[in-house]
Amino acid sequence: MFFFHTLTPFIEISIIAILINYLLSFFWNTRSMDLMLGLLAFLMIFAASSWLNLPILHKIMYLVANVAVIAVLIIFQPELRVALSKLSLKGKKFKEITEFDKFLDQLSNSLYRLSEKRIGALVVLENEDMLEEFANKAVRLDASFSSELLETIFATNTPLHDGAVIIRNGKIIAAAVILPLAEDSSQLTKSMGTRHRAGLGASQLTDALIIVVSEETGKISIARDGVMTRGVKMDRFKGIVRSIFTPPPAKDFKRHFNLKDWLRQ
Repeated sequence: MFFFHTLTPFIEISIIAILINYLLSFFWNTRSMDLMLGLLAFLMIFAASSWLNLPILHKIMYLVANVAVIAVLIIFQPELRVALSKLSLKGKKFKEITEFDKFLDQLSNSLYRLSEKRIGALVVLENEDMLEEFANKAVRLDASFSSELLETIFATNTPLHDGAVIIRNGKIIAAAVILPLAEDSSQLTKSMGTRHRAGLGASQLTDALIIVVSEETGKISIARDGVMTRGVKMDRFKGIVRSIFTPPPAKDFKRHFNLKDWLRQ
């Protein structure tokens, strides 16, 4: 117990330092930062009035502090709500999966709208192999993904509709990308044109997932590892994309933890 009591001040200082660091990092470069600095200055004056034994100033600061606590809660209500939401027990992984699901829904809706209108499209979802070689020779965008942007790119009256679009981690990296054509086109039918041949060729050279929307039939095809799958419906399309790009769920530590296996590691 004596050892614990000697460590108590250090534990308290560490916790306070972590809280101050979190608050400063959250409010930094925001409009609320000035209020935070004013609050810190108020606390320093309040502490100084106690250390320097200034009873009148200390009494005034004490009375103001009682009202300031309520004022701070009212003024910082939106920021506090966001800060508390970031401490959610669901964790970062849950948020990432949720964002991926939103991206997948937008991507699916865009592609199948293009399919209904029979507007040709060629979309490359980058996996582990970096596609900078192709992106650097195209029109760099580095724009956040949106359904409107993707459909605008492939509109037939825009200069970027020819070629492919490369998407990496929810961002459109480049448009009007020229992909290598497949040398062996035995998988392709007569109704499949240059887009399908380019999608198949890129899938033979990289581990990317390539989606092709046929301008003639409106059907959606997927090329991966040199194999072209034609006429993919939306539910199956989402399942394929999710199986490739969504990380596998973490194992339950309590249920699968084995002390002997852990010690062997």
